Amino acid sequence: MTDPNILAMPEAEVKATMAELGARVRAWRARRGMTRKALAADSGLSERFLADVESGKGNVSINSLEAAARALNISILDLLQDAPRPAMARVHGLLARLDDGQLDQAYSLLGSTFGMSDALGRDRRVALIGLRGAGKTTLGAGLAAQRGVPFVELDREIEREAGTSMNEILLLHGQAGYRRYERRALLRIAEEHPDGVVMTTGGSIVSERETFDLLQSHFWCVWLKASPEEHMSRVVAQGDMRPFDAGDNAKGGATREALDDIRRILASREALYARADAVVDTAARTVKQSLKDLERAVPAPTPAQGDNR
Repeated sequence: MTDPNILAMPEAEVKATMAELGARVRAWRARRGMTRKALAADSGLSERFLADVESGKGNVSINSLEAAARALNISILDLLQDAPRPAMARVHGLLARLDDGQLDQAYSLLGSTFGMSDALGRDRRVALIGLRGAGKTTLGAGLAAQRGVPFVELDREIEREAGTSMNEILLLHGQAGYRRYERRALLRIAEEHPDGVVMTTGGSIVSERETFDLLQSHFWCVWLKASPEEHMSRVVAQGDMRPFDAGDNAKGGATREALDDIRRILASREALYARADAVVDTAARTVKQSLKDLERAVPAPTPAQGDNR
């Protein structure tokens, strides 16, 4: 059932509102890296209904919006609001006047002033972010070997934290529960590796503001980026198309749809990935070349406390 407040609006305004709402649902789903099938399963809404909503044709109720927002691990206000909080708007206006160097200083100052950063040892803990197919596992293992520190995969540590598989975590606890385990695993890894570690992360970690802030406060973050086509070819070579499930279309159509999904996800997260401390473009680069680029992007680690080398 459509919200009665929407029905009270002129027809043209209703259509524009529904189209905007559908675009927001689609954008949040892309940012989360969720297929429509996954959102349907987590929200209890049908794929057909979600397809209609995203195309601006669906009749949507507050209850349906709440279910979709909950599955996306956001509030319904995140889905509906245009403007940030007034105080946030004032801060944003001030920051907009700063150049890149001043923004870096402001970030460090805010972090240290309000206890949001853990600068001690941060340069020894490296986190690789980016979409699957960028080379995080291969390059991360190589960098860890060169630095003589452990290599860990955050996904595996989340499973260790929860005592079950990723699929079971999402099935039993949803996105919100998964993110709780993710934050706990992040803090544990930082505490367990004060002398250094190289860690890979899931591609959607940047879409969770609290988690990404936590990651950046404890780890030196590097965005491994590639073109959508290279992401696609590498993922296909790995034989794992999650979350780029194109359904039961013919092979050519499925491939095009999956590539479109990758483009949408990258576009929705590009500004978030760009918040990383450094960017390494692995497109058209060999593993050896990319590893050298990664070495240059990461600062030489400071000696651990009590290390007299």
